[in-house]
Amino acid sequence: MIKGLNIIISLLLVSFSVNYLDIEKYGIWVTISSIIGWVSFFDIGLGNGLRNKFAEAVALGKPKLARTYVSTAYSILSLIVIFAMILFYSINPHLNWSLILNVVSNYQGIENELEILLLIVFTCFCIRLVGQLISIILIANQEPAKASLFNLSANILSLILILLLLRKETESLIYLGTIICSSPIIIFIASSIWLFKGKYKEYAPSFKFIDYKKAKEILNVGFKFFIIQIAVILLYQTNYLIIAHVLNPAMVTQYNIAFRYLSVPLMLFSIFISPFWSAYTDAWVKKDLRWINSAMKKHVVLWLFSLVIVILMVYCSSWIYRLWIGEIVVVSINVTILVGISMLINMWNSIFSSFLNGVGKIKMQIIISITSAIINIPLAIILGALIGIEGILIANITVLIFSSILYPIQFKKLIQNKAQGLWNK
Repeated sequence: MIKGLNIIISLLLVSFSVNYLDIEKYGIWVTISSIIGWVSFFDIGLGNGLRNKFAEAVALGKPKLARTYVSTAYSILSLIVIFAMILFYSINPHLNWSLILNVVSNYQGIENELEILLLIVFTCFCIRLVGQLISIILIANQEPAKASLFNLSANILSLILILLLLRKETESLIYLGTIICSSPIIIFIASSIWLFKGKYKEYAPSFKFIDYKKAKEILNVGFKFFIIQIAVILLYQTNYLIIAHVLNPAMVTQYNIAFRYLSVPLMLFSIFISPFWSAYTDAWVKKDLRWINSAMKKHVVLWLFSLVIVILMVYCSSWIYRLWIGEIVVVSINVTILVGISMLINMWNSIFSSFLNGVGKIKMQIIISITSAIINIPLAIILGALIGIEGILIANITVLIFSSILYPIQFKKLIQNKAQGLWNK
């Protein structure tokens, strides 16, 4: 129910944002938010490392160890974020964001507006990076519904504030960006205080529980995830920048609308998949292979059901777009089909990567992710220049095929205790 409401509100946020700004300005906003999303690099895998180590400590009945992991992760990430903010504040005045974002419109004062917006958005993302550790702890403890509730609350707050913003005649990227980026911070801070003073008091971060010797354990797992994160961001988030540069910011809006629409089944799919990362960690530690096999079979059936849903959504897309966005933006059927295929491959891969992440066998993922990211960028630029936005999406799909074949093979080898060499790392 929480995820369902979150999806509806996320779609409303897109509709209201497009109506508040024009097509080009919305495309600029989406591109900026995707670039600043790269701030997630700065956690160097701490979040995912904490997720695995926290789940292991809880499964072994060691709450003090779990609290040490939490305290150490908060400490290290806070230091990283402070350094990143100082660095960005130093270089931001020297960056030409109009050139970076390929903004060729005649908006008065756009350069100054972009500089201020980037400062606000970057600061919010950095604070959010630390604040959202509470969600990682909840997911690691197999309580993803609570983590989703925080995201829902943030989106509701953003929606209310944007509705108030729509009453203003002047459209402003700064107002919109501030609202969307600051709302999650308010929710994360409030929820952290509430949980660490209540149910999660025994895991609350504390200076006396900080142990930098444990940082190596978190980072040993986390750094591998960090490399995968970089590759994934290069694979997906660069789409916005490539589209803006090779084509124009207005085309970013078309892609984003198709992406948001067809990410609905992906988000629904994640309702079932996301808790299993930590559940697989727990089952692997306890050698419960029968349960792992059973869960995997159910997820494959769920994927087949999702396939039917995506086909129906593509078929009804033109009608849904008109109902949702109106006539402001026209999204081609080719873009919709290609985004749908990409989402299906992502869902398929997530079935197996969730298990591999949970048991820490991710070296294969690292190699595949880096290789895919390296191939994707030049391929997307070349095909984008030749074919258009469809070429960029074809490049994405092409590089995703390798993982969709190799991940199931690795899972089978691991579960049958036949994995050797790279398959077992």
